[in-house]
Amino acid sequence: MSQSNLPPLTWLRAFDSAARHLSFTLAGKELGLTQSAVSQHIQNLESYLGRDLFIRKTRALDLTEAGANYLPVVQEAFAVLSRGTEAFVGGDRGRTLRLQCNMAFSIYWLTPRLPRLYEKHPWLVLNIITPIWDPERNASSAAVEIRFGLEKGISPSAQKLIDDRFFPVCAPDYQGGAFDLDSARLFDCSGITGSWSSWFDSRKKPFTRSAEINLGSTFVISLSAALAGAGFSMGHHALTDDLISSGQLVAPFDHRPRLSEAYFLMPPASHDDTPASRAFVEWLNAEMAVSGMAREV
Repeated sequence: MSQSNLPPLTWLRAFDSAARHLSFTLAGKELGLTQSAVSQHIQNLESYLGRDLFIRKTRALDLTEAGANYLPVVQEAFAVLSRGTEAFVGGDRGRTLRLQCNMAFSIYWLTPRLPRLYEKHPWLVLNIITPIWDPERNASSAAVEIRFGLEKGISPSAQKLIDDRFFPVCAPDYQGGAFDLDSARLFDCSGITGSWSSWFDSRKKPFTRSAEINLGSTFVISLSAALAGAGFSMGHHALTDDLISSGQLVAPFDHRPRLSEAYFLMPPASHDDTPASRAFVEWLNAEMAVSGMAREV
């Protein structure tokens, strides 16, 4: 049977309700229909299937063998639809938040602070989307977005979360602590203005190793390489402060020029203004203030 030949959903809903209540009257109350309308839906379904689904007695109703066999099929189909719809729309919009945020910020800044978020708002449920390129592709499906980019390309309504600075980082024992950039293996994230070339330029020093830089499409790759002791990665405060504080990375050079890109909070649209979005935005701003990120670094 093709999908186009499936019985109407209203007939199936009437059958499911009547079978659970064993009453057309109670099914009508549940569905907001009259008893006669439920009865008509059931008759239509029985005609369509070519089988009786109910034994109709005086003031009593019972399922036929066919009806008893068909009921679990219908109920499972409704359960699949319910689960799929809930997952698609994000569950309870009052407590579930779809957040779009780049992968590096999600891993290195957001997730280490999630225990504090859930301690304050234990009812909150996050669905985090992490596009690497083309953030516009998924932004419309997210209620709140934290975007990394140049200010000229950001909506005027966006809130800048931090003016950041960039600098090299590596594992504490890399090169035995000698930290020689002339011989070190270098890693970076592609497409970012705060690159190795711009870092050297800001020091008024020539940089001749552009062809030797190992590039990743996200800071997760370059910083993971640095954490593994493979070399130096270019980093910035928002992503590396926690890693440096914990001793996993070091920043051996004091020169830290300003990063042209910044992190911006894209405010939720009016229809996405929910308890979840309000709680998260309030917590984010408070957390930025506590960590010192809200101020200029």
